[in-house]
Amino acid sequence: MTDIDVRLREDVHDLGELLGQTIRQHMGDDFFHRIEAIRRGAKQGRRADQAQLQALRELLHEVPDNLLLPVCRAFNQFLNLANIAEQYHRIRRRRPDEGESFEQRCLPELFARLQQAEIAPEAIAAHVAALDIELVLTAHPTEVTRRTLIQKYDAIAMALATRDHDDLSVHEQAEVRSELARLISEAWHTDEIRRSRPTPVDEAKWGFAVIEHSLWQALPRFLRQLDSDLQASCGQQLDSTAAPVRMASWMGGDRDGNPNVTAPVTREVLLLGRWMAADLYLRDIEQLTRELSMQAASAELLAHTGEVDEPYRELLKGLRQRLLTTRDWAAAAVQAPTSEPDALLRSADELRAPLQLCYDSLQGCGMQQIADGPLLDTLRRVNAFGLGLVRLDIRQDAGRHREALSELTRYLQLGDYLEWDEEEKRVFLLRELDNPRPLLPARWQPGADTAEVLATCATVAEQPQELLGAYVISMAAEVSDVLAVKLLLKASGVAWPMRVVPLFETLADLQHAATVIDQLLSLPGYRALVGDVQEVMIGYSDSAKDAGTLAAGWAQYRAQEALVAVAREQGVRLRLFHGRGGTVGRGGAPAHMAILSQPPGSVNGQLRVTEQGEMIRFKFGLPGIAVQSLQLYTSAVLEATLLPPPAPQQAWRDMMQALAERSVQVYRGVVRDEPQFVEYFRQATPEQELGRLPLGSRPAKRKAQGGIETLRAIPWIFAWTQTRLMLPAWLGAGQAISEQLEQDKGALLRDMMTHWPFFFARVEMLEMVLSKADATISRFYEQRLAEPALWPLGERLREALQQAIEVVLELRETDTLLAHNPGLAESVAIRNPYTDPLHLLQAELMARTRQQADLDPELERALLVTVAGIAAGMRNTG
Repeated sequence: MTDIDVRLREDVHDLGELLGQTIRQHMGDDFFHRIEAIRRGAKQGRRADQAQLQALRELLHEVPDNLLLPVCRAFNQFLNLANIAEQYHRIRRRRPDEGESFEQRCLPELFARLQQAEIAPEAIAAHVAALDIELVLTAHPTEVTRRTLIQKYDAIAMALATRDHDDLSVHEQAEVRSELARLISEAWHTDEIRRSRPTPVDEAKWGFAVIEHSLWQALPRFLRQLDSDLQASCGQQLDSTAAPVRMASWMGGDRDGNPNVTAPVTREVLLLGRWMAADLYLRDIEQLTRELSMQAASAELLAHTGEVDEPYRELLKGLRQRLLTTRDWAAAAVQAPTSEPDALLRSADELRAPLQLCYDSLQGCGMQQIADGPLLDTLRRVNAFGLGLVRLDIRQDAGRHREALSELTRYLQLGDYLEWDEEEKRVFLLRELDNPRPLLPARWQPGADTAEVLATCATVAEQPQELLGAYVISMAAEVSDVLAVKLLLKASGVAWPMRVVPLFETLADLQHAATVIDQLLSLPGYRALVGDVQEVMIGYSDSAKDAGTLAAGWAQYRAQEALVAVAREQGVRLRLFHGRGGTVGRGGAPAHMAILSQPPGSVNGQLRVTEQGEMIRFKFGLPGIAVQSLQLYTSAVLEATLLPPPAPQQAWRDMMQALAERSVQVYRGVVRDEPQFVEYFRQATPEQELGRLPLGSRPAKRKAQGGIETLRAIPWIFAWTQTRLMLPAWLGAGQAISEQLEQDKGALLRDMMTHWPFFFARVEMLEMVLSKADATISRFYEQRLAEPALWPLGERLREALQQAIEVVLELRETDTLLAHNPGLAESVAIRNPYTDPLHLLQAELMARTRQQADLDPELERALLVTVAGIAAGMRNTG
């Protein structure tokens, strides 16, 4: 059996051949032969042919400035086409002799295991109906591909699906190939990179487009399959009101360090969500109005319509009119404040009620098959997407709230809030939360930053409650950080209990998290404000940047354990919100494995998790892929709830603690204490260039000045990924594990790998990222860009990389990375001849542009194309 399916190989080959034809037609034979020579040189260089590798470098060095952009585009386009082929391959038609994919099997197999564990079918169905999974879409500067081009890529995937039939005639095959050629030509002639930095509203529209073009179709399909699997396995039906998966977003609400996200932006994004939701529901209602021509109806439905010939159409006609009113109002309100018409839909219940009435009537009149058709799909969309497609979270840094209260207390001549100790802050905040009088003076004119914080809270107060999710406090450290937001919301007129969620990010904050939550829940009066559910967000990006992935991962695990214990003692339900990124260095891991590696009791039927950057497209960009992703999430959350992993043995905990302590020493010893490190990072990676490029609406740094500590986690990871050193994902881990192996602890470590999902996931992800690392490419960046005085540091880092590789090989008892996953190994290998030239071109472009006083726009554009291409080749870059 081949590692990569022959049909996938054929698709990759065909798409590459069609791209070659397009390039030859547009750029001529000489250019085409140049590209082929570069590709062949990269392939031979990968076979450790040093002469060919040197020849390749010289060939790329000789590319004239005017050809650098098209050369970069050629390799970038191939990598995107390879990704399309691989994505489509996951959902392609399976032949009769092929088994079902894991994604298709995971739920039925889980239901069978749950029954073997003597969990009653009724209990399984109840747990499924009660699942609370919320996927939070976030905009991050790792999705660099334009939406226009993404739509063309989706069309290419659809064309691959069209030809994936053995019975196509020769003429039909030729038609599909012609369609593919046209689409690839369109992609080649389209700018793949946006020319200006996107606005937060652009990012929100991109998120809405993912819902419109994929999740709108995928979610009902997923629920139909879940219902079918549940009935086949347990004899139970999924209730029409069940909403195991919902969507939320940070796009247009995440203002942490992003001055471009303002109160007017948040208001505009909320209105755009209502506009698009109304438009999508209108399409559904118009289809239902055509189809539901039946006459028999329940007395309840007829009470609303009167005795008419087609009562379902009559009822839906009124709903259609309200949706039209809502859509037109939202479109007008985006332009200027507009009064709300009486017919405006103000809640999902108003949208759901007539649909539910139709559904119940059809069932009651013996038309179950009709009820369970498109009508049920629309009901389920209402349950999942609500009135605004997504529930928008607000996120702001804790320091902004402290500064706002400091300005207020100084104006009121109460002292300076920033100078008070924690106890003084709590006393003030609790007193004011309980005080019925207004807190904000009518004539007060706060500074710009404070005015923006208050304007955001006022915007929240103006919105229907169901349009908003949580108010997330980044860099939360104390009880007062939560109370401060509660007070600012109250003072701004928020009359409903918005969830206020502390985000614990650094190593120290994670270690302190359970203490903060315990103190918070113990405060008199706090429970009356929040009820019996407390949400806490666990930060993966900044903790890993602060301490390295191994130490951060253990801190996250222990924080969750402690939070579960506090919630149990306090009698509240804990909802954990996982702020994961796409990369290992930011908590990234396959969703199924990541969820099943969480501490026992931490999932408990609910999960909130961020879906970030380019991973949104890879997981949810096509309806079939999105269905698979939803199946994986659902099966993992259900399994982690009903068949949780074992608590780690004390010996495992002791070992993990020792590994964490040693790894953070090594990591910080390099990142914080090595005097040349910051300069090496700036010179040998594209960190400087990433800050200039239009990759997202948010600045690359939290502060304009400062070192690594001010740099956001995403560009920190992104820069190392571009050079293939992948440093944040393994630094510290390799040496810590190596020292334990030298002390004959290999048997204990392998026992942990075998029986503890958490540790197994750590090793799996470490191995995956090491398989993508490349010391030769890293050295080329260094020697082309960095001062020779910095080269010895680069050599030490590459020695540490090699040590990490040897550690994983020893733990795995193999001599090849990914020996247990040859498909992934070949997937990486098949991309290398196309990523390698992009790496070498990127280093060449950086060297040329760093010598220019005035940047050549074409060279800078070529540089951005290399960034996009390498991101496509690496897949999980942010």
